[in-house]
Amino acid sequence: MNPVSTNIAALSEGTVVVTGASGFLGMRLASALLASVECRVRLFVRNPTPGAPIERLVLQSSGRLELVSGDLLSKADCGRAMEGASVVLHLAAGIDKSFAGAFMNSVLTTRNLVEAFLEQPTRRRFVSVSSFAVYSTIDLPAGSVIDENCPLENRHHEKGDAYGFGKRKQDELIEDYGRQRSLPYVIVRPGSIFGPGKSGLSGRVGIDTFGRFIQISGRNILPLTYVDNCADAILCAASAPGVEGEVFNVVDDDLPPAARFFQAYRRRTGARRAWRIPYSVAYTLSYFWETYSRISDGQLPPAFNRRRCSSEWKRHRYSNAKLKERTGWRPRVSMPEAEQRFLAQFDSSAPRSS
Repeated sequence: MNPVSTNIAALSEGTVVVTGASGFLGMRLASALLASVECRVRLFVRNPTPGAPIERLVLQSSGRLELVSGDLLSKADCGRAMEGASVVLHLAAGIDKSFAGAFMNSVLTTRNLVEAFLEQPTRRRFVSVSSFAVYSTIDLPAGSVIDENCPLENRHHEKGDAYGFGKRKQDELIEDYGRQRSLPYVIVRPGSIFGPGKSGLSGRVGIDTFGRFIQISGRNILPLTYVDNCADAILCAASAPGVEGEVFNVVDDDLPPAARFFQAYRRRTGARRAWRIPYSVAYTLSYFWETYSRISDGQLPPAFNRRRCSSEWKRHRYSNAKLKERTGWRPRVSMPEAEQRFLAQFDSSAPRSS
């Protein structure tokens, strides 16, 4: 039997609440719950659009999916969403580019959810979805393995990464509730989630800037996870026994280098060629950019800096060993098949450029 199916059968007791359910990953997670296990599922969304895919999914669920709208910043809305909850899959994330906004929409929202969840006598597990953006690799040599023991970033302002800052503070909040209030939590940190329905390329592949598509190194391994595999991983983390208080990274097997992935994308879409810059050159340019930004009192924000350069383009390797060993997860869609599914979305509507 598929270990994923074996694990998530444990979710059939109680109500599973999914936040961020209308997003790219949230939709796949809701579909996976609907297809794999008989359980009550409550989808918490901010402003459902009439006729949107999430509403169509609910209508097709024969009453198994419940759609609840509300604001995570509202304690009353969170309390209503958490009524009778046994498991929470917290995917909602703040995408505000300001650090204050990221804190508000990642930390304050999560606090409201956790407080409401802790009031439920049915509570079993709170799964918080984090990100690789919380890690710091600047002091790690090329070729290092990025796993759950990787150092955490503590200079997000220097990196210019409000999203990563919000996720790091969200993780800290969850861990504090685990220590102080016995919150039964698991933290899941996906790499770069991809698949059909998400046509944009991760910045780890390259950056479209200055009128060119620039690829730094191209030898860097991409920490990809196919959206269906990532949804399975979250379900395994939600249901595997004895993993409370653990952190799991989510990446697939057979991860490709950026250059190979982009070449396959370019062949399918007709995208323009990439300008490739050696990593050492990019790292040096980032240093000078940071320096100029500092002496000019921030007139030119350091959008490219050494911390970002190291995090996204240094040649690291990535491990999913802990996730496999502790939860039984395996990627059911292989990387070659996942790449083909991702690229197939461009077959009839690919932009053509020279």
